[in-house]
Amino acid sequence: MFQKVVMRLGSHSLIEYDHQNHTYSVHPLVHHWSGTTMKGNQHGMQKLILTIIGLSFSSTRTDEDIKYRRKLLKHTINSMASLKLEDINQLVGMHISFIYCEAGRLKEMEVLEVMVMEKRKRLLGDDHPDTLTSMQYLANTYLQQGRWGEAEALYLVVLEKRKSVLGDDHPDTLESMGTLAHTYWSQGRWSEAEALYLVVLEKRKSVLGDDHPKTLESMGSLASTYLYQGRWKEAEALQVVVMEKRKRLLGEDHPDTLIAMGSLAYTYRNLGRLDDAEALELVVSEKGKRLLGDEHPYTLMFMGNLASTYRGQGRLKDAEACEVLVLEKSKRVLGDDHPRTLRAMSRLAVTYWKQGRWNDAEVLQVEAVEKTKRVLGDDHPWTLENTANLANTYRDQGRLKNAEALSVEVVEKMKRVLGDDHPDTLKSMTSLAATYRDLGRLDDAGALEAMVEERRKRRDDP
Repeated sequence: MFQKVVMRLGSHSLIEYDHQNHTYSVHPLVHHWSGTTMKGNQHGMQKLILTIIGLSFSSTRTDEDIKYRRKLLKHTINSMASLKLEDINQLVGMHISFIYCEAGRLKEMEVLEVMVMEKRKRLLGDDHPDTLTSMQYLANTYLQQGRWGEAEALYLVVLEKRKSVLGDDHPDTLESMGTLAHTYWSQGRWSEAEALYLVVLEKRKSVLGDDHPKTLESMGSLASTYLYQGRWKEAEALQVVVMEKRKRLLGEDHPDTLIAMGSLAYTYRNLGRLDDAEALELVVSEKGKRLLGDEHPYTLMFMGNLASTYRGQGRLKDAEACEVLVLEKSKRVLGDDHPRTLRAMSRLAVTYWKQGRWNDAEVLQVEAVEKTKRVLGDDHPWTLENTANLANTYRDQGRLKNAEALSVEVVEKMKRVLGDDHPDTLKSMTSLAATYRDLGRLDDAGALEAMVEERRKRRDDP
């Protein structure tokens, strides 16, 4: 529709297309005439402008598409400011939500997606494929906001309906399975996530092919699951494949390519390859700033990971400067209680702890533990990690009984949630052994250290 309208206007020399910059322009006299004519109907003009914006692009994710949508953000905000939700067509609203999504404006995106979903339910019915698509998008937004329980509930509804309406192997059904698996992953339910990711990956290879972007997405997601299970070599093998294929198929500056590079860097850091991790993270951080903006959630994630690498290299001042910036921007962009904001808080606390600033570390860690318990749950891996870090701070402050109580709790929960041999479980056991030594319980410390050593050998040489 948009192209037909533009061609008709162009045939009368009312609009021109700049092939070099990929932009449209109108003659100044036409612009003046339209502004004068529409002066008495500003509301109608803004509604028309938003409709034109929404119909001027597709939902594909090529570099050119993403750059074009980024240019539309300012115009979208201006038009939306004078409109009510009921003024917006549901198709236009869905497209406008893409602009907000890529700008990291999750609250505005959610408002539009709720509107689209409700309109489609009313006009098309609960089981119509377009209605299910709108429900899927809303669940995706909940996932990005860290509202994992709400995301999971909505994904389960969409998945069952898509299986019934479209079939088990339809690409939309596989999309719902993949995002449900990601919700499990976000909640630390990695065994459930792995099982579902494997199903989705095999089906996508069969239905879409090995090099399809969605197949590569599934490979990357499975690799992330291996990473958090401590299966780093398996994660690295998959991540290298995904990164190289995305560079070739999507280009080196595509957001999905940057995500793949950042994920591989994270694995390098866990493998102790800090220089390799830093090299990749510097590239993705700079590209994130340039291509997505300083405050985009992806950019903040890239910067936070680079800071962790600096900390691992002993560059604590560099890490602190980066983490302070990430925390401030995360609070402003995502909100004080968003899981990624809490992640940024806990990482800064670890840097303070490494610097011997135990009181500063404690203040942040207590807040991080309380909020992750409330937002994510008592047994979430990030909650347990924050609790373990607080226990370490207590030990260094000489508050050994407090440290022991927290460490015992963490070890037991990590065994149950992550497994006896998970690296984080073994790390927490080592910390508890150190507390036992400080308490003079040398036999208990020795027994625990021997158990950790035996389990690490079993992991490294099965």
